[in-house]
Amino acid sequence: MQLRPDALEAHLAKGLAGFYVVYGDEHLLAQEACDRIRAAARGAGFTDRAVFTVERGFDWSSMLGASQSMSLFGERQLVDLRIPSGKPGKEGGEALKTLAGAANPDVLTLVSLPRLDAATQKSAWFTALIGAGVALKIDPVERAQLPNWIGQRLALQNQRTAPGEDGRRALQFIAERVEGNLLAAHQEIQKLGLLYPAGVLTFEQVHDAVLNVARYDVFKLNEAMLAGDVGRLTRMLDGLQGEGEAAVLVLWAVVEEVRTLLRLKRGVAAGKPLAVLLRENRVWGPRERLAGPALARVSEASLERALAFAARLDRQVKGLSGAMPGQRHNTLPSDAWRGLFELAMTVASPGSAVSPGVVA
Repeated sequence: MQLRPDALEAHLAKGLAGFYVVYGDEHLLAQEACDRIRAAARGAGFTDRAVFTVERGFDWSSMLGASQSMSLFGERQLVDLRIPSGKPGKEGGEALKTLAGAANPDVLTLVSLPRLDAATQKSAWFTALIGAGVALKIDPVERAQLPNWIGQRLALQNQRTAPGEDGRRALQFIAERVEGNLLAAHQEIQKLGLLYPAGVLTFEQVHDAVLNVARYDVFKLNEAMLAGDVGRLTRMLDGLQGEGEAAVLVLWAVVEEVRTLLRLKRGVAAGKPLAVLLRENRVWGPRERLAGPALARVSEASLERALAFAARLDRQVKGLSGAMPGQRHNTLPSDAWRGLFELAMTVASPGSAVSPGVVA
């Protein structure tokens, strides 16, 4: 059965299942869920533990043997199986189906996986795992929900921000400083617990304690662009440049989003439902929710101009002349990162963006 992560504690308090599957890419939350299950298992007498990590050439028979036998000392055993790739292969898939069907009251099995695509979640081996016990899907904390998540974590250590605007500003400040890095947010929250006593935290206390530990993700840049969040877009581009990210990778990510929007725009104009177009173009998660408002902001002509601008910017990023063959003028900014900002702004805020210009 599927279980929400926030219901895990209540579930464990009632008793353990014999089989658990934890999957998702939010490492901190997945690790915490696995740690809770392991602790409950130890408390229930599963004191022996066998850890298996699936890599190339993994011996599936050894894992199956451990799952079907008691330990040498007669203790109940936790089989901790980790599949970092999420791809067990044909042999592994068969072994996992066998594992799921091999009930043993003296063995508790915990399988941890990364985020799985829709096809993998429909596979026979994953369906067997889900049917064998309890499954927890660990979804990432979206950027808009991060301040609330931080507030909840502070409450667990008996701290909270001041009520009203001052408190909201403090939570937002932490969220901005840990952009894309939930583990860093967790560490900063723990630091606040060490520096200050239980009770109310002022904005000044938070500001003085929290470091800028952002880990900027080039693919999160697209979310800021679609959302029209110019402040976040600016911070992320500055952060990516400061961290030494390759401008060519940032350009590729932005251009892919512009191309996707252009396909969506043309599809809607042809009378196709947006929901169908989003599926066809593999627009999922936060981007699915943000695509509609972004399409309303931009025109087909502006997206076409943006792609023409991006082609010249690509030459500049690669150290070539920004002017395309047959063009008489180069309207690119002297700095490639400024050009990336202008390109992203054609989607984030078309009305205020510096026009990429029309080359004669």
